[in-house]
Amino acid sequence: MIPTATRLAELATSWSTALRDELPAAVSLRHELHATPCASGLEGPARDALTRALADIVRFEPIADAGAVGRIGPQDGPSVAVRAELDALPVTELTDAAFASRNGVMHACGHDVHQAALVALFRAARRLDLPLGLVGLLQPREESYPSGALEMIEAGVIDRFDIEHVIGAHVHPAVPTGAVAAGGGFINAAADEIDIRVEGRGGHGAYPHDASDTVAAIAQIALGIPEVVRRTISPLRPALISIGTLAAGEGAANVLPAQARIRATMRTTDPADRVALFDAVRRMAERTAEAFDTTATALFVEGEPALINDAELAAGTDDWLGRLGVDGAEPMRSLGADDFSYFCEAVPSVMLFAGVETEGRNPQPALHHPQFLPGDEAIGLVARALMAGYLAAAERVLGIEHHRADAVGGMQA
Repeated sequence: MIPTATRLAELATSWSTALRDELPAAVSLRHELHATPCASGLEGPARDALTRALADIVRFEPIADAGAVGRIGPQDGPSVAVRAELDALPVTELTDAAFASRNGVMHACGHDVHQAALVALFRAARRLDLPLGLVGLLQPREESYPSGALEMIEAGVIDRFDIEHVIGAHVHPAVPTGAVAAGGGFINAAADEIDIRVEGRGGHGAYPHDASDTVAAIAQIALGIPEVVRRTISPLRPALISIGTLAAGEGAANVLPAQARIRATMRTTDPADRVALFDAVRRMAERTAEAFDTTATALFVEGEPALINDAELAAGTDDWLGRLGVDGAEPMRSLGADDFSYFCEAVPSVMLFAGVETEGRNPQPALHHPQFLPGDEAIGLVARALMAGYLAAAERVLGIEHHRADAVGGMQA
């Protein structure tokens, strides 16, 4: 029998109640994961910890090297997936937590919270009559290339598990604490790189007329890049290029180097702007280099596409958040990047941001900061965000007419 809106509300109440019972164990798991983080590409131990925690209710299969995927609920027909990232960052932790990492790698982006939340969500659902399959995506390499999300998609995870929508949730200190931000449309930028190399005739600093000055050329190119952005992209569509590396010479004061290099990150929010902006930078670099009697080559290194939330799914999730007792927040949009964008390209999906704080720190540490440490209450918040996304996706897949309603059960997990 096809579930009705009433039955979805009853499921939400039961799921919320069961989730509260799972949180103490999830907190212990989070501490374990935080104390033993895994670098990108080496996430096997983190994957194994999660699959052990769920071994009695779901069979996971390996995917994308260190990743895994498993499904509960109906084993046939459409499903909704939720993602947890497995990797940590090469950051030395500077918190005073009893469960702090000591291995030079740190969960400075909150992935330990996401992992524990996924486990709690699945364990809370194990005795419930889910209307659609619930798929867990344990994703490696969110923080590095090659993208774990893209590799999972290329391995056929969407078709093999009949995934209609993917739900992601990420902790963020810029969102009000305890609230969750949804929102349709642009959420994160496309993140590409530009590599510019300038070559000329090296020489002696005392005889610049007998050489071609790659330093002057690369400096002029660097100064021209912001102007290229301004004159190429509409100011109504955020975009930027930030230079991370500008290199020339080997330390001598009187040697004019024959090579110089720029490496920059390019962030755009409209797919068409990726090509237009790179082409404009390439032309400027080539012509500027020519004016200095040098040559320039520009290489485009493609990264993640822009993350675009499905507007209908985001609106439905926002309503379910309210019904689950979670405060909403303004959409969290930034020029940061997340390879969840590949899931958004594959199927209509939504990324949510859960507001957290690091106790005792003012100002609040940002993501990737060695003192970033969300409280354990963030586990329940992220789990409820994923739950709201699943319920909104189920409503859409099953064709249940959406009605705004009062809170279901009036509780928070």
